[in-house]
Amino acid sequence: MSAGEQFTGWGYVSLVVDSFATRGINNACTGGPNGARQADAMGALIYLSKLPFVDPRRIAVVGYSQGGMVSLEVASARPFDLFEMPSGLKFKAAVAYYPLCNAAADELAIPTIIFIGAVDDWALPTECESFMRRRNGKGAPVTLIEYPGAYHDFDIPEVGAGTRYFGHWLKYDADADERSRAAMHDFLARELSN
Repeated sequence: MSAGEQFTGWGYVSLVVDSFATRGINNACTGGPNGARQADAMGALIYLSKLPFVDPRRIAVVGYSQGGMVSLEVASARPFDLFEMPSGLKFKAAVAYYPLCNAAADELAIPTIIFIGAVDDWALPTECESFMRRRNGKGAPVTLIEYPGAYHDFDIPEVGAGTRYFGHWLKYDADADERSRAAMHDFLARELSN
């Protein structure tokens, strides 16, 4: 089941943003337009906020891998606004699947949940643990969930029993996938109901 289908099944409106195809990027694993992706996320927020069937005060950003990094970047607290937003519009919550946690500022402005595989050799869990120590409880609440034995892309069944990609090990983990989906469901239900 795709992420869009999952969110629709939970009763949410979803918008999938593809920052790569529109820019002719075939592979962004060796670098890419991070700033542009933040702008894409904010543009998606503006677009969704204008739909008559969307409550603009209850929009979350969800990202996977590099998209998870974008989730952390837009969730980061800053002394200034990176983008001019209509009437203080902002995301209500953020979800980041196996991001590079060094993308986050030491303090986040919105509640966030991070999912990472404990043996991920691409998005290192030690970076996320270090981020949690640096933030030391400052800012909005952040939950870090590590799944023992899980690697990068643990929620993608198509990865199967494991493969190497750019020198990193990717492997599906049905248990971590199921548990992360349940935790994300509960997190979004709690944070978006306020």
